[in-house]
Amino acid sequence: MKSEKIPFWRDERILKIIGQAFVLLLILGLFFYAGHNLIANIHRLGLDLSFKFLFDSDRPASFRIGDSPIPYQSTDSFGRALLVGLINSLRVMISGIVLATLLGITVGIARLSDNWLIRQLSMIYVDILRNTPLLLQLFFWYFAVFLKLPKINNPLAIFQHIFLSNQGIYLPWPNFDAKTGLSCLFILFCATLSLILWRKSNNIRIEQGRSIRGYPFILIALAIALFITLLWGVDWQLPIYDQAAGNIKGGLSLSPEFSTLLIGLTAYTSAFIAEVVRAGIQSVSQGQWEAAKALGLPSGLVMRLVIFPQALRVMIPPLTSEFLNLAKNSSLAIAIGYSDIYAISSTIANKTGQAVQMLVVVMMVYLSFNLIIAVAMNKLNQVVQIKER
Repeated sequence: MKSEKIPFWRDERILKIIGQAFVLLLILGLFFYAGHNLIANIHRLGLDLSFKFLFDSDRPASFRIGDSPIPYQSTDSFGRALLVGLINSLRVMISGIVLATLLGITVGIARLSDNWLIRQLSMIYVDILRNTPLLLQLFFWYFAVFLKLPKINNPLAIFQHIFLSNQGIYLPWPNFDAKTGLSCLFILFCATLSLILWRKSNNIRIEQGRSIRGYPFILIALAIALFITLLWGVDWQLPIYDQAAGNIKGGLSLSPEFSTLLIGLTAYTSAFIAEVVRAGIQSVSQGQWEAAKALGLPSGLVMRLVIFPQALRVMIPPLTSEFLNLAKNSSLAIAIGYSDIYAISSTIANKTGQAVQMLVVVMMVYLSFNLIIAVAMNKLNQVVQIKER
């Protein structure tokens, strides 16, 4: 006996497909309607949607950029100005992620310290920075700290070769010549050798309960070699205060805007990272602590070899969100006058009227940054996860 065929208007599977197709057509229709209106309005204003104006040498940018890591003049193209903003954004994002991670891990571990004073200070640090707006913190660092530093003709000197003024921070910086290159290779060799010895010593201590003979003396010798190489091997370019000219020459100069944004993003994001680290460490069962201590491992090794690697499995997903937030929050640079990709794009849009193209550029830049961060963190997350057999 043949089963009765269900009509298509009563077939649940077909109705679901029709419903999804209808929603998809509705979304496409809305996009088409918005795009048609956008193109019509742009043509009505005598503009176009091309990006040719960015590379037109006959149409200079005609504005200055105060903080330019590469050579730039107001007679350069808009594309050159965008490149400056892109590099400035990358400087802040990469430096901020590295510094915020180091500071956040330190504060997060301090939140679990047995020392009452360290624990309370780290808690105050986290509570204050997490519960005040980032923009307010940027204004504090800029107007209450950096702009209140001594003027450039009377800077604050630290260790004779570090200067602080309302024009920025001046630090020693290596000259990238042959001598510095050889010194860097030697430093890399010593650091790699130290890491290999450290890992081997930890494995022997865990498996055999003993240390490598002479291991502390080897590390001390490598540390002395690194110190000597950094001081005398690297060709340092030192900032020098020119009293006659009333300015500082040489070294690395960090503008107040860059320093404000970097410190503000680092401090703000590190407070959230600290809580992620604290939660990750506390997620490891107490039995792991007790088992590691039963083996006679000191507390430092327990944290580095047992607790922290397990906590990483919990920490990496929320850490990814914090890194993404730092990258997006860097767009607040426009509030303190730092020339990042968003600030320069806004200037170009105001000068050319090509606001749509600039919005597309900014969106694609931040989307690319965040996708790269997300992919890298997902790869790291796969590495630290437990491998199923």
